[in-house]
Amino acid sequence: MSTGPTLRVYLGPGEEPSGNGPADAVSSGAANPRPFRSRRRNRHGRGLRGELIPAHLAGFRSRSERFDTWVLESAQRLERLWGESIQSYQFVVQDIPPGLEELAATRGNIPFGAGTPAAGPKPAVITVYRHPIESAARGLVPVSELIHDVVVEQLATLIGMDPETVDPTYGRFRPL
Repeated sequence: MSTGPTLRVYLGPGEEPSGNGPADAVSSGAANPRPFRSRRRNRHGRGLRGELIPAHLAGFRSRSERFDTWVLESAQRLERLWGESIQSYQFVVQDIPPGLEELAATRGNIPFGAGTPAAGPKPAVITVYRHPIESAARGLVPVSELIHDVVVEQLATLIGMDPETVDPTYGRFRPL
């Protein structure tokens, strides 16, 4: 009774071929075939030809990487304005705010960010939510400027000042 052909997997020169039966002799082909990893994507011996997208093009970084960079640039802008007092704050990026389903069900306002004051040894944290900001900025406001406005709002709330006092350029790209 024949069980059919068996699949043989050969991983490298240091490993013995797996499988059994007469199908092994037929499937081997050569005495020492090349390992699977060197055959993969190198069928004709040319290898990888280079980067999929060059570093100078916009698609090189993902949207989340660009968003993280914009939050970092916003924190650096505020550090230039306020000096070392900003260095005690921690900036965090999350995809969506917690409890988003309940907010959407009650048609409440979806927050763009949150500020948590310092508590003992833990520093103050400014959290920026990526998906709500990207959805709100679509076509109306540059995403980087909306991120900066959200960071300024959260910092102003934590400090107890007006956002215009924290950064004089606050709100300049908001539609009227």
